[in-house]
Amino acid sequence: MEIRQIRLSLEQNEIPFRENLPEKLKIYLELLREWNSRMDLTAVTDDEETVDKHFIDSLTVLRTGLVKENMKLIDVGTGAGFPGMVLALACPELQVTLLDAQQKRLSFLKAVSEATESENITIIHARAEDGARKAELREQYDIAAARALAPLNVLCEYLLPYVKVDGYALCWKGPALKEETEAGRKAAHLLGGRLEMPVKSTVFGREWDHMILPVRKIQHTSAQYPRKAGTPKNKPLGL
Repeated sequence: MEIRQIRLSLEQNEIPFRENLPEKLKIYLELLREWNSRMDLTAVTDDEETVDKHFIDSLTVLRTGLVKENMKLIDVGTGAGFPGMVLALACPELQVTLLDAQQKRLSFLKAVSEATESENITIIHARAEDGARKAELREQYDIAAARALAPLNVLCEYLLPYVKVDGYALCWKGPALKEETEAGRKAAHLLGGRLEMPVKSTVFGREWDHMILPVRKIQHTSAQYPRKAGTPKNKPLGL
């Protein structure tokens, strides 16, 4: 895929971007294709779909005003870097931490970071529950983000312990959000958060029902959360 095509996609989706972003996304795309041939990073293999489904979908949050310069953002369970790596490339002033439990994924992200000469990225190898119990990470971030990671009630327990009071957990969700909202609201309340109105994450030319749900951190998360690794998934809050 050519740089001009990436630029056009950014323009069509009204994403604010710097002059060098299309080139950086081109490097990211090429590395993703190369590494995906030998490890499972994404099921999407078509370049145009990758740009829309992973890059543009991640960047739609820049249309909301929720992510601002000089914020600290952690992408929990980042996988191949969506949305965290994409946002780091788009916003050099944003301090981005990419956290994942699989070292091979982090090796890929390190390669992307080096190839794009990005200096605003920190990479951490940990499970979501374990990382949130580290003093240097707990309630240290303006934004904790996750995309296609878990049901909303589980996601709240993964994300909210990382978020400062008055910050946000940002949850990229699909049509299942409607069924997840009630349990998610209860879980967020237990963790010091409050669900706000979801924002449509529309992508030009695509009929995907994607949205971003902000969860506002309104009070400190109790020391009992997150529970030990595996418990949030096996015994979700809010049910």
